Amino acid sequence: MRIAQIAPLAEAVPPKLYGGTERVIWWLTEALVDLGHDVTLYASADSDTSARLVPCADQALRLAGINDHLASTIAMLRRVMEDADKFDAIHFHIDFVHFPIFMNKPDNVFTTLHGRLDIPAFWPAFEAYPEMKLVSISDNQRLPMPNASFVKTIYHGLPEHLIPFNGQSGEYLAFLGRISPEKRPDRAIEIAKRTGTKLKMAAKVDHADRAYFESEIEPLLDDPLIEFIGEIDDRRKPEFLGNAKALLFPIDWPEPFGLVMIEAMAAGTPVVAWRNGSTPEVIEDGRNGFLVESIDEAVAAVERLGDLPRSGVRGAFEDRFTARRMAQDYVNLFETARGRSAGRRSEPLLLAH
Repeated sequence: MRIAQIAPLAEAVPPKLYGGTERVIWWLTEALVDLGHDVTLYASADSDTSARLVPCADQALRLAGINDHLASTIAMLRRVMEDADKFDAIHFHIDFVHFPIFMNKPDNVFTTLHGRLDIPAFWPAFEAYPEMKLVSISDNQRLPMPNASFVKTIYHGLPEHLIPFNGQSGEYLAFLGRISPEKRPDRAIEIAKRTGTKLKMAAKVDHADRAYFESEIEPLLDDPLIEFIGEIDDRRKPEFLGNAKALLFPIDWPEPFGLVMIEAMAAGTPVVAWRNGSTPEVIEDGRNGFLVESIDEAVAAVERLGDLPRSGVRGAFEDRFTARRMAQDYVNLFETARGRSAGRRSEPLLLAH
């Protein structure tokens, strides 16, 4: 198939620093190429891909210091529109800004929504364009918009060899993510103290959360069990997750997916997660982790981690959360929507300039 992937211009694909959506787009694009499809990626010029790259900004806009991305995004959509008839599937990852332009081409246009949808200010856009096909990243993500035009839920996946399996359990609990009220790092700290287990916190502190960190979390760090590492990059993540006894995911918000859970699973590290948002869809309780609803339950779960073979945790990842599986799910969706039989190939395209 001839497939267009349209990425946000805030970050490169893959991102140089932070950027979960752009990282998923990269994994998906590379997996589609590996499956033999003719893929074109519309993204910033500093992106790195095996697909055909159409540069739509000189560099990632956030790192260039550009805060308003609308003008560059609209310019990118003009380029996509000029090439639209040459693709079998056009796959957007930019929320809803393209809806007015592509509303008359709904048959092969798909939009994956990567963020939370429980914000009423977003809803009018989806209500006004019911012809646009939407893909959710968890069934729970859909709940605030039950009447929206969702055609499929497709879970994220990552490359099988990105994070190596570590069959040996470590001695510390891991917290990985942002320091923010909805991520509940305070819960992670309390669990570590009550179980007498070391906690390593690899977490970034955004400017918006600085006051919360200084007033609520920093005073809790003065304990020999708690080690605050700060933000880590992708090179350090496999070792950090692989050497952990478990990942704590004590969220207090409707998480749409939660990439860190499957990153931990890839390493064979089980996840202790609050039953919120997507976690019941990702965590198979008693196989790749435990679902809890209180500190007491989390403490009990940590004490039961020895019941979970790390090979079984890795197996749960391989069964459901690889990039190849994600890519094949999208191909199946595209082919079904277009009425194509699986495996049909098309001639390479020549893009408009």
